[in-house]
Amino acid sequence: MLVRMFSVMVKKFLDFPSRSALYNSIHLPWFARLTLLHYHSGGPTMAMIALKCPDIEVVVLDINEARIAAWNSPKLPIYEPGLEEVVQQCRGRNLFFSTEVEKHVAEADMIFVSVNTPTKTAGVGAGKAADLTYWEGAARMIASVSKTSKIIVEKSTVPVKTAEAIEKVLKRNCSDSSVEFDILSNPEFLAEGTAISDLQKPDRVLIGGKDTERGRKAIDVLASVYAHWIPEERILKTNLWSAELSKLTANAMLAQRISSVNSISALCEATGADIQQVSKAIGTDSRIGGKFLNASVGFGGSCFQKDILNLVYICESVGLSEVARYWESVVTMNDYQKQRFVERIISAMFNTIKKKKIAIYGFAFKKDTGDTRETPAIDVCRGLLADGANLCIYDPQVEDKQVRLDLATPKFEWDHPVSKASPVSNDDNITTTKDPFEAIDGAHAICILTEWDEFKSYDYQKIYDSMVKPAFIFDGRNVLDHDKLREIGFVVYALGKPLDPFLSNGYN
Repeated sequence: MLVRMFSVMVKKFLDFPSRSALYNSIHLPWFARLTLLHYHSGGPTMAMIALKCPDIEVVVLDINEARIAAWNSPKLPIYEPGLEEVVQQCRGRNLFFSTEVEKHVAEADMIFVSVNTPTKTAGVGAGKAADLTYWEGAARMIASVSKTSKIIVEKSTVPVKTAEAIEKVLKRNCSDSSVEFDILSNPEFLAEGTAISDLQKPDRVLIGGKDTERGRKAIDVLASVYAHWIPEERILKTNLWSAELSKLTANAMLAQRISSVNSISALCEATGADIQQVSKAIGTDSRIGGKFLNASVGFGGSCFQKDILNLVYICESVGLSEVARYWESVVTMNDYQKQRFVERIISAMFNTIKKKKIAIYGFAFKKDTGDTRETPAIDVCRGLLADGANLCIYDPQVEDKQVRLDLATPKFEWDHPVSKASPVSNDDNITTTKDPFEAIDGAHAICILTEWDEFKSYDYQKIYDSMVKPAFIFDGRNVLDHDKLREIGFVVYALGKPLDPFLSNGYN
């Protein structure tokens, strides 16, 4: 029974003066995805636990043999600054990567479940509701191999009340009636590109569990793991439903800030205001703060849109239609910003981009990551391709295969393990390169879609000389020195900035 497991663990903890006695009794695998798609934050989180808790064994599991092989190789399957160094310190010591899913799940005392929760593409709630197929499948597998009681930790972003449903699946599918399961919600609040620093010094760690004696004990066990390096006051303990809803709400409110400032960027262009000056002015208000107020071509990543749509569906399900429409408008504004950017490019280039070469600088959804999930570059590129442009795409971390897969995959299908992608109809109009100067050779325009730092240091005089004139730069991230570019001769469009005279004279 889980009560017995807790009594043994707590007894060992009480019998020794050091907490390490408790940790020595625990094997702590991360139950990774049962799908073919990688979950970005799970690997870094488990690597950090292994680093900070050398007396805990951490096993990262995945049924994808190629991905596990990559985790065991010098080149990891994801790019995250600082991750390689952490993995190298721990791998083979107390951090292991394996495809032996059932074996390690059966042996585990605590299982972190980080499976896909994609948006449904068919049926009730299609386009908004979360698809819990993979979560349910994971729960059934855990139940089928469990001979000892376990703590199950939700790491995936899930709808409110998911824990309740999963608990029912676990209990009804475990053949050993003495086995008990305690469900905890421990959502991630990591930003890609800064995940390691976020893990080392998080704003908070949130742990939700049942408000029962056993539930509180389960919370304390997980909290004791994080307490190796995180101050107690930053470990927040809540009930299950508050933890699940907090993750959705946090992502929704961050995305809301981006959409809000992006809506004002359009107004800035129409009035001659400067979005960066406006953002700085309102960001200095201590009640608002300056984070997530940088105007851009739109937000991306694996969570924001998916979680907002999930929140919309939950609101609709409980009859809160006005609340649902409010949050849905955040996604609508994000789509508007991407479409507005495409239309600005086309109108600036004399309302035709057919057969014109356009260099795309950046395909990942943000710098310091190779993640392309929901990247705004997908919709921008599709819009340009639809008008006949020839695109040459450069990103330092994104491979050709990923670019083509993303451009060919239908909306909401990217998070499903079996891709329904078909070849892009105008695939001949797409090339990729690992040389940023090859991308601009003979190009009519450059579109900055990711804020990679290297873009700031390029020799733009050399770039200008290699381009067709007039040479355009469309800065979707406001990362370049626009005045200097205009001195060189570029026609520059920067989101939310006063329009270049060339653009304001009949080409709006």
